[in-house]
Amino acid sequence: MTKVIAGATVSLDGFVQDAAGSSAALYADFDELTRNGYMQSLQDETGAVLMGRRTYDGAEDPDRYADEYEFQVPIFVVTHRPPPVPPRHNERLSFTFVTDGVEAAVQRAVAAAGERDVTVVGGASLFRQLMAAGLVDELSVDVMPVLLGGGLRLFDGDPAATLEKVGVEEFGVRTCLRYRVVPADEAAA
Repeated sequence: MTKVIAGATVSLDGFVQDAAGSSAALYADFDELTRNGYMQSLQDETGAVLMGRRTYDGAEDPDRYADEYEFQVPIFVVTHRPPPVPPRHNERLSFTFVTDGVEAAVQRAVAAAGERDVTVVGGASLFRQLMAAGLVDELSVDVMPVLLGGGLRLFDGDPAATLEKVGVEEFGVRTCLRYRVVPADEAAA
């Protein structure tokens, strides 16, 4: 069964961006992740990506996604307005700009993912919307050993949730935590 996995990398003090809006300190190990099998594992489980518009806009050149993005799968961007010119795609990677909410975006991404999972990348706002709507099956939170001291928090003001640990792994300096989001009716029982 396809799962929606919301993934993020955070500082030890819970930030996904520093006060200047940069997340560079959280990905200082990116080259190592591609060498140690971490990225390959994520790519193997991902059948579609769900992305927020700010994350999409963060690319210097959106056309480069087709050549360089680590997830060569259909990408669904939650937005209020699609870009005037769609980015380049290839036989594996395509973009769909979803303007009718997170529920619709999740439905489309799940349908496109087939037997694999939907990976939510980037966008604390999207992450929060999905959590509030009860649309996340698992959280994948990678913790980097850095204190940013301020910036954008991942879980700032999120609704309460019951989590069940399903995995802890270490890749270099990165600690990867995986939790199942326990549905409210199951948590209450």
